[in-house]
Amino acid sequence: MEALMHFHLRKLHAVLPRSLSKACRRSHHCAAQHARSACTPPMPVTPMPLVSRLFQPSNLREGQEAGGLTCHSQRLMLQAGLIQLSSPGCFHYLPTAVRSMEKLVRLIDQEMQAIGGQKVDMPALCGAELWRCSGRWELMGKEMFRLRDRHNAEYCLGPTHEEVVTELLASQTKLSYRQLPLLLYQVTRKFRDEQKPKFGLLRGREFYMKDMYSFDVSEEAALHTYQSVCHAYRRLLDRLGLRWVQVQADTGNIGGTLSHEFHLPADVGEDRLLMCGNCGFSANVEALEAGRMDCPQCLTQPLTESKGIEVGHTFYLGTKYSQVFSAMFTNAQNKPALAQMGCFGLGVTRILAASIEVLSSEDSIRWPRLLAPYQVCVVPPKKGSKASEVIHMAEELAHHLGNCFPNLKGDVILDDRTQLTIGKRLKDAGRLGYPYVVVVGQKAMEEKPVFEVVCQQSGETLFLNRDGLLDLLSGVETI
Repeated sequence: MEALMHFHLRKLHAVLPRSLSKACRRSHHCAAQHARSACTPPMPVTPMPLVSRLFQPSNLREGQEAGGLTCHSQRLMLQAGLIQLSSPGCFHYLPTAVRSMEKLVRLIDQEMQAIGGQKVDMPALCGAELWRCSGRWELMGKEMFRLRDRHNAEYCLGPTHEEVVTELLASQTKLSYRQLPLLLYQVTRKFRDEQKPKFGLLRGREFYMKDMYSFDVSEEAALHTYQSVCHAYRRLLDRLGLRWVQVQADTGNIGGTLSHEFHLPADVGEDRLLMCGNCGFSANVEALEAGRMDCPQCLTQPLTESKGIEVGHTFYLGTKYSQVFSAMFTNAQNKPALAQMGCFGLGVTRILAASIEVLSSEDSIRWPRLLAPYQVCVVPPKKGSKASEVIHMAEELAHHLGNCFPNLKGDVILDDRTQLTIGKRLKDAGRLGYPYVVVVGQKAMEEKPVFEVVCQQSGETLFLNRDGLLDLLSGVETI
């Protein structure tokens, strides 16, 4: 049986283009591995995503006035069919945006679980009594969505979950110090009744956030956890290739004694940041004494001001919430003790929009490479053109890339709208921001086919044979 399978495999390699056969052998010898064992089922073939089948409604067409749009990330996301307005401050996240958001969540999961985070999912509907116990039912003011059920009981749609998670921990009556530190996090929709929602996903009334809550045995341990989360945030933003700044921040209505914000520097940012060029001190203006413009750390240099988009916020809470809800554990002396807490937020949809804001050109989206909805778009020639005879080559190439390279599985899309010119499809590809656009045109008709590869991030255009193309794309990092 094994000899028969090897015979058919040799026949398959004989009919494939030599370079394609060579690439399959390079790709972990996927076909050969199946031939070695009759018991191993064949690898499932991923259906090829097609541009013609993407659901990308857009209410903002080329040349249309962009009145009411307050930043270019909002305009670009509308033009590319990533989002669509539902009501003020609330958006439909369309398929390509959801793909990018899911990649970001996978990246966040990796970083949070690397420091011991455990993922949970808490109710968005939160009882008012919890918030009254902490004193925040009144403190939150009009920003909190409030409602009553049929029994006239009061609730809110959670803008944050300190009360809920602390009550959850307090219900665990046999919690030991050996189980701490405990880091619980979730990625969920949050709600804030913004008076003037603006900037698209940068300031909305309904949005996605990663919120983590830590419980430790002591202040020293809690501060160590605090620093490990801050380090994870810095590592996450570095992996995305984003320029960021960490600044001291005001604790606001969350509370606590220590707080930092993570910002992407941007003119459209609503936060005013003050920085010292001498000692590296940086702070949100809200965290400093009103009107102070000299550095409180080195006392030698005036602070310079810039603007930023807040994408993350960290707080050391101490026992602010654990004392209210009696969130206790049994310490090493077998006595009850209050847990020391921290809370840590990342704006998921805000990171998505902010990265587009700071990386993109005026008319084309540029993603952090890991977050692009598809890594590769293959563009065949126009039907009826001189090069139309190689349409089948483009289709074969797209299938091969999407199924033989583990890193590109599901991340290759074929622009099958062959009724349009290559130029028109290239323009659409630039607008959506695929990192690599592979054009199968006239040069692919040569005896040794050559493909035009547009690298969106670098702005380079490369002309590569099949082996060169496969070598380039086999090294693409995905999440």
